[in-house]
Amino acid sequence: MSWFIRKEKGINTPTEMKREAPDGLWYQCPNCKKITPTREHKQNAFTCPHCNYHEKVGSDVYFNLLFDDNEFIELDANLISGDPLGFVDTKAYPDRIKSTMKKTGLKDAVRTGHGKMNGLDLVIACMDFSFIGGSMGSVVGEKIARAISYSLEKKVPFLMISKSGGARMMEAGFSLMQMAKTSARLAQLSEAKIPYISLLTDPTTGGVTASYAMLGDFNISEPEALIGFAGPRVIRETIGKDLPKGFQSAEFVLEHGFLDFIVDRKDLKDKLTSLLNMLK
Repeated sequence: MSWFIRKEKGINTPTEMKREAPDGLWYQCPNCKKITPTREHKQNAFTCPHCNYHEKVGSDVYFNLLFDDNEFIELDANLISGDPLGFVDTKAYPDRIKSTMKKTGLKDAVRTGHGKMNGLDLVIACMDFSFIGGSMGSVVGEKIARAISYSLEKKVPFLMISKSGGARMMEAGFSLMQMAKTSARLAQLSEAKIPYISLLTDPTTGGVTASYAMLGDFNISEPEALIGFAGPRVIRETIGKDLPKGFQSAEFVLEHGFLDFIVDRKDLKDKLTSLLNMLK
């Protein structure tokens, strides 16, 4: 029976004969660590089918998810940041902008567009965390302000999708001025009685939280999104106390009255449509 016994240990397949699975076929959830085919993950609106973890996604995904057939008019697509302070850290600010544009294919940390969602007109401004942490600079504030003006002119509801680390340090005071500018424009939208819905996604922090993200007629969020002004460590050191479990999660913020409801990304389009139909 010697034919039944493995005489050599191990598998001696030559390297050139080995086949590897192509990159990008599988997605491993960072939360539950389970594996899902990338195609299934995408069809599930980039949420984990096992634990419902909402992967961080950019404006391209939200526009495709919300606008009918992904058809929309992009507004102010070519606005690019200047260098008002001549700021330099590990590299000059203009060089950082150029390298980030090349890496992400974006012009800045927000995109705005006008299209139809289930047949309803809607203007959307959506932030991209991949562009310098979704930081709020002059271009972000200007594009959001212009999108609000466009909503006013066309009398179309406005949806803001926030995802940001806060104000952009490379623009200092110029960045902080965007809080006042966008808030003032939103007040005009309110006076005109045009609906404004603010969707907070993971993470929404800093000056964005302190301005337009929390000024919606309806403030809504995705599950388990990080929402706050300062980070937990700063708050803990300031008050000298340990923070409650789940502090700054969307669920915690909802429980304390700062959100109207939490919506699963897979249901987002239908929920927004129902909300806008009620507001007609």
